[in-house]
Amino acid sequence: MLNKNVRNIAFAIFAALIAVNTTSCVDALDTEPIDDSVVTSTRVYDTPEDFKLVLAKLYAGFATTGQEGPAGNPDIQGIDEGFSSYIRQLWVHQTIPTDEAVVAWNDPGLPEFNFQAWGASNDFVMGMYSRIYYEITLTNEFIREAQQRDEAVIQGYKAEARFLRALSYWHALDMFGGNVPFVTEDDPIGAYMPEPTNSEDLFNYIESELLEIAEVLQAPQTNDYGRADQAAAWTLLSKLYLNAEVYTGQERYDDALNFAGKVIDEGGYSLEDNYQKLFMADNDQTSEIIFPIRFDGDNIRTFGGTTFIIHAAVGGNMSATEFGIGGGWAGHRVTPEFVEKFDLENDGRALFFTDGQSLEIEDYREFTQGYAVSKWRNVTSTGEPGISSSYVDTDFPMFRLADVYLIYAEAALRGQSGDLNRALQLVNELRQRAFGDESGNISNADLTLDFILDERARELYWEGHRRTDLRRFGLFTSPNYVWSWKGNDVEGSGTSDHFNIFPIPSTDINSNLNLTQNPGY
Repeated sequence: MLNKNVRNIAFAIFAALIAVNTTSCVDALDTEPIDDSVVTSTRVYDTPEDFKLVLAKLYAGFATTGQEGPAGNPDIQGIDEGFSSYIRQLWVHQTIPTDEAVVAWNDPGLPEFNFQAWGASNDFVMGMYSRIYYEITLTNEFIREAQQRDEAVIQGYKAEARFLRALSYWHALDMFGGNVPFVTEDDPIGAYMPEPTNSEDLFNYIESELLEIAEVLQAPQTNDYGRADQAAAWTLLSKLYLNAEVYTGQERYDDALNFAGKVIDEGGYSLEDNYQKLFMADNDQTSEIIFPIRFDGDNIRTFGGTTFIIHAAVGGNMSATEFGIGGGWAGHRVTPEFVEKFDLENDGRALFFTDGQSLEIEDYREFTQGYAVSKWRNVTSTGEPGISSSYVDTDFPMFRLADVYLIYAEAALRGQSGDLNRALQLVNELRQRAFGDESGNISNADLTLDFILDERARELYWEGHRRTDLRRFGLFTSPNYVWSWKGNDVEGSGTSDHFNIFPIPSTDINSNLNLTQNPGY
């Protein structure tokens, strides 16, 4: 649960936003309450420590779902609070529509993610979109207040808030395209209809923000764990540039290569020796995670985040106690096409549970059809369970070094300007960790774009990258690569290209006359 002071300050932010939307004969913002225990908008942003507490709420927006946790007083209305988690929604949108997963549950709107068949009224699409813009709203308000202050520490906090806003706008660009509302700290507070932007302008804005704050953020690994530093900004820039051709029609592979190189050369990160530790309850003790979303069984209780990822993966003959949880939710498995990408005997990343599970998925509603995934656990690398069996301690690695290695390799291949020998070396470092020796190493001739796509699948599965990767390779909706239940076909089939991005939720289309729906919806 959130610290009481953070909860009070978050409430005051919302109260302040409501106040400026209300007309009154009295200038209420100039008044102070008689009760000194009441937190008001005039006190929220008083001292640097107050700014730090509000900054904590901005980070918490990626992990928590409301003001009480795990349920009650939610941030977002119109959707079950547990479903509304930023990381849960990100995972659903980036994973279930791909070959990485199918979901057994029949919640309204969720099976459509198995098929790539969602529409503008889908509750989960609305949940992701709303969570993105909730985070943008909070960061805009924080930045608006911080820019009125001169203290260096507050300016540092402002740079972190700008990073979080850029991250959310990148998710908006990647998942919803450029035809989305655009608001910053310079826009008016109150009830008005934001104008939409476009892909090129939004790309340029995210790029410019990241380039500016990269000069202000703390040096790599000098900030508190879980907070953004220069390496986080460089990583996000490398991911933005890697996908630039998808977003704007103009490739930026040299820039992706350069910023990936900065992370590798200047970030001071190193690969974790134990691959599975990256997804365990003590993954905050690794040297590979560049930017995590933190979770804690005592203080950050939610039915989303990694609590969702771990619980939903456990069912059938799996022992919940081995995963550090009280019981599984029997939801997600992988497709047979995904399993085929692995050397099951030798690749240590092939963390699949097969006892009682069939490889093929004839009925996606049956958890025992499809191999289960044992990659994520609420157990430490020494075998100790997490603090709670209901809410997990495992952090979500939004960015980690292995991803940057593979960005460097792909950008070097696509741009034809990087050091291909170094690219090969980086890929083989990942494979040596996976295989335990050099038996899995590849040669220069093996280092192709098709290999990189499959290697990203093997290294990064269930971490929220797959949809973006398949789209970059032109395979997300394509009939040239299909998997079980794609297109609502047990054998898989191609889908319409308009599913490459998600629709603007019908609720926002109906309430903002400036918006137009994405094509095909």
